[in-house]
Amino acid sequence: MEGRAFVVLLVIASLIVLAENTDHKNAIEIYSLHVDSTVTSRFAHTVITSRLVNKVNESREAIFEVELPKTAFITNFSMSIDGETYPGTIKEKTSAQEQYDIAVSHGQSAGLVKTTGRKLEQFHVSVNVASDSKVTFELIYEELLKRQLGKYELLFKVRPKQLVKHFQIDVHIFEPQGINFLETDSTFMTNELTEALTKVQNETKAHILFKPTIGQQKKSPELEETLLDGDFIIRYDVKRSVSAGDIQIVNGYFVHYFAPSEMPTFPKNVIFVVDQSGSMSGRKIEQTRDALLKILEDLRPEDHFSLITFNSLVTEWKNTLLQATGQNVESAKRYVKTVMARGGTDINNALLTAANTLDKANYAEILQAHSISMIILLTDGQPTVGVQDVEIIQQNIQKAIKGKYVLYCLGFGFDVSYKFLEKMALDNGGIARRIYEDSDSDLQLQGFYQEVATPILKDIEIQYPENSILELTQNSFKLFFDGSEIVVAGRIDNELDVLPVEIQAQSHTSNLIFKEEANVREKEKVFQHQKYIFGNFIERLWAYLTIQQLLEKSISAQEEQQKNLQVARALELSMKYSFVTPLTSMVVTKPDDQQKLHLANKPTESDNEKSRFTGFSVRSDGYFDVSLARDYVHRAPKTGQRAILFDTPEHSPDIFRTVQTTAQLLTNEYPHFLFQLPRQNDVICLNIDGQPQAYINLISDPDKGVSVTGKLGRNRNHFVLFEITNLDPHVQLRVSKEGTVLSYGGHTTKLPWTKSASSTIQGLKIAVEKERSLTMSASDNITIKITFIKSPNRFLGLYFMDTDHFSDKASGLLGQFYFDTHLESNPGASQGEDERVLSVHGQKHRVTRKNKKDYRQESATGIISCWSLHITP
Repeated sequence: MEGRAFVVLLVIASLIVLAENTDHKNAIEIYSLHVDSTVTSRFAHTVITSRLVNKVNESREAIFEVELPKTAFITNFSMSIDGETYPGTIKEKTSAQEQYDIAVSHGQSAGLVKTTGRKLEQFHVSVNVASDSKVTFELIYEELLKRQLGKYELLFKVRPKQLVKHFQIDVHIFEPQGINFLETDSTFMTNELTEALTKVQNETKAHILFKPTIGQQKKSPELEETLLDGDFIIRYDVKRSVSAGDIQIVNGYFVHYFAPSEMPTFPKNVIFVVDQSGSMSGRKIEQTRDALLKILEDLRPEDHFSLITFNSLVTEWKNTLLQATGQNVESAKRYVKTVMARGGTDINNALLTAANTLDKANYAEILQAHSISMIILLTDGQPTVGVQDVEIIQQNIQKAIKGKYVLYCLGFGFDVSYKFLEKMALDNGGIARRIYEDSDSDLQLQGFYQEVATPILKDIEIQYPENSILELTQNSFKLFFDGSEIVVAGRIDNELDVLPVEIQAQSHTSNLIFKEEANVREKEKVFQHQKYIFGNFIERLWAYLTIQQLLEKSISAQEEQQKNLQVARALELSMKYSFVTPLTSMVVTKPDDQQKLHLANKPTESDNEKSRFTGFSVRSDGYFDVSLARDYVHRAPKTGQRAILFDTPEHSPDIFRTVQTTAQLLTNEYPHFLFQLPRQNDVICLNIDGQPQAYINLISDPDKGVSVTGKLGRNRNHFVLFEITNLDPHVQLRVSKEGTVLSYGGHTTKLPWTKSASSTIQGLKIAVEKERSLTMSASDNITIKITFIKSPNRFLGLYFMDTDHFSDKASGLLGQFYFDTHLESNPGASQGEDERVLSVHGQKHRVTRKNKKDYRQESATGIISCWSLHITP
């Protein structure tokens, strides 16, 4: 009998556990699930232990998945079956990849870690469990908690999908500075579950234990269903004063925390540089406008500001910076409301204009002497107009800014080059951040601004005895924002009895000097209580911080030799302290097949780019993106795909035509539908065997008041008509290849594809982007988008966003996939085939990994790797 797949899914800080079987109730039973986290001086050490037993008379596959923070480093993993342990081993990434590639060629491999969201990465491994056998999975990772907006936060997403006999989240916190506040919150807590939560706190220690019994986990006494489905959050902060901060020492290593408060805020001079190119149309530009309106309201009266929008041209709201008076803010808000998306993307000229505007304001002495100047760039794509070589743009901006201003780069979505933005930001004293396309994108933008809105110190220099401190981490900082924290660590010379520190910084009103002395022996006594520490934790904290800073410095290194030295040192520390970093990998050998390897790599933010749309890209100026093609071609042999690279000059039209042909060799046709499984990272490419010219019920959700039907064309290759009905307000849309007919209140309006248009009806937004797409959206509801594809044949592509809003009453051809649907491994798959089983309400469908054309992208040659499925309505 063919084995079934069972899933154990945990997320920390974010936690999910899942174990299901349709034939045998809880055949793989999770009888124990413990999450033990020790937080000592902000450094968190988390151990996830899951114990399972196979209760049926045949082998079953258990899949262990853990989503951990992107900022964490995995340090250990093991699985034990009937007393025998199979550990993971940390190796240099290059050698591990070679070993992995050999296994790939024999069909004997699987990747272990991938990015799954804004803050999380997923660790995945599976193993066959014999009848009546037990398996224990243990994963350990470490991270330094980052203080943002005045607090540290631990988030646990709890979703076990079954009752667990021994379930607990056990968190110990030890902060020698003293705990200022501590709170817990939950989205699923009931009176019964509240009784399972205990919180004990004194001056420096806290213990949070969430340990519900099976009875407390149940939705009702009659149902074997769990209440544990949502977020469990711990927030805290430590006590501080206006001083040189706090120094902690263990076994010859020290960490120094500095986070003053209650200081006056510097006035800001901020220029918002906002992309309004065609790719920002629809929801992106709407959310950007909404965010800017809120941010403008948050400006302080002493701030100065301006707005620059850009597409193929650069437009200035004003040709200088103005004080944030009520009148000027209202004028800026009126301007923001008029911003529309169209045209190309001239990033170079936009940023040079911003730098020049600040230069002119400084020269004219418009700005206050003691103020902070910053540029905040928001873009969603690659440069397509003007200077398009990203290295030249980076050089131009660095020369223009000359260290006088700070540049922050926000990349909207996954069509941007994060590496490009990150290097440009780091070169100019700032940071890069990805803004995820979601219902709360405007809140993400506002949240970033809040982090940089209150600078209270600048030019911070932290000095220690030069000959007594070795291997010091970064100790000079351009800016310090209220609610954040500076962390410095290093190694102390054995002969040092007293560690003096001096901090020099500039506040808005004066130059400051803080001095402190730490008695080495006295400080070491603080951590003699072993319950709250794990090994040489400050040494590990130092290594963690050093690796992160070396990797960051290597991005902005000007010389190749300097970069190589930084990378080599980071690799050396990663190996020494057994951290899975972007330079190392963990190799796991499955116990049921000693030849099959699993490889755990550390994804970077740029690795997430185009990962869900792997393939070729055509810039909106018509040129092929060669750098992306080379990256794709480099990867293609490892995925069994054909790859041809034509090394034609980048701007030759021949390469565009040649690569179009090559892309067609590498992929099949457009699918009828593309959709992402809810709360999962997997994309399904769906084709249906329907009758031409017949209407098909695609989705109907009575709770959300929305339904969609569609009609296939005569050749059944594509859909040519969609009808959307929204109940509140009652609006109907009939979308065809000719355009859209909007019906509301007894009136009809025609919206042709030949021009852009938008309308809002009682909060329901309908927007047509010229010759590209139609979008229907409303707050707290599903967003529906229909793409108009003109080549090679005209047709329509439907997809949904914010699909978590669908209710469990959703039905129809597509509606069935939006709840009680998940992918399982396929033990019967042919060797070398990438096959899975898609379980839809218990029905099993075999799906195969394919490359398809992606109608959601503007590029006609966009490719997506997805799970391909054929069904009959």
